[in-house]
Amino acid sequence: MKILFLADEEEKSLYEFFDPQRLEGVDLIISCGDLSRHYLEYIVTMARCPLLYVRGNHDRRYTQEPPEGCIDIDDKIYDYKGLRILGLGGSMRYHDGSDMYTESEMKKRVGKLKSYIALRNGIDILVTHAPAKGYGDQEDLPHRGFETFNTLLYTWHPKYMVHGHIHRTYGSNFVQEMDHPSGTKIINAYSSYYLDFADDDHPEQGKTGSTLYDLYMGMQQLKRKKYQ
Repeated sequence: MKILFLADEEEKSLYEFFDPQRLEGVDLIISCGDLSRHYLEYIVTMARCPLLYVRGNHDRRYTQEPPEGCIDIDDKIYDYKGLRILGLGGSMRYHDGSDMYTESEMKKRVGKLKSYIALRNGIDILVTHAPAKGYGDQEDLPHRGFETFNTLLYTWHPKYMVHGHIHRTYGSNFVQEMDHPSGTKIINAYSSYYLDFADDDHPEQGKTGSTLYDLYMGMQQLKRKKYQ
């Protein structure tokens, strides 16, 4: 499965000077935030696959004008052909406004999702806007990562965590890939990042090991076949 991640800065080859080869073979597109809705709407129109997104700290306009044709996965777990994707957008709160959270507030968001993660027997990809504290973040409050993301990684060990928020142009501290002690690979998707996700890197759909969830997904598959 080929996944295209986007974050923070528009790529001209995907928009202004569109190059169709950039979307060739892409099965899924995921935005990690701080991108114009027009940009996302254009890409999903040109692509032949779903586009998922979380909100960045500059995406308050999504409240009134969400990107049409795209799927909001904030505070949700989205199942794409067996791939379990958890979305948690927003950054550390550094002034009043939407899509910003204190550490305590983000911890509460994660806490509300614990039973949903457990029901699915874990997650495969954690998609965020902000990084985890100590892993690709910066010392200033606006760009500081969340400690609760580290707890989430240690608890559920997703294969990948993909975030944005920290731009390559911020200087020498930018790191695109790093390994977390939990075993999760952390990726900064600034601008764009292609990830080839092997089929054996996640459970088959309906085979997560969670009896209730696998039963539910099996019933959904039967429904789809019935109406095809």
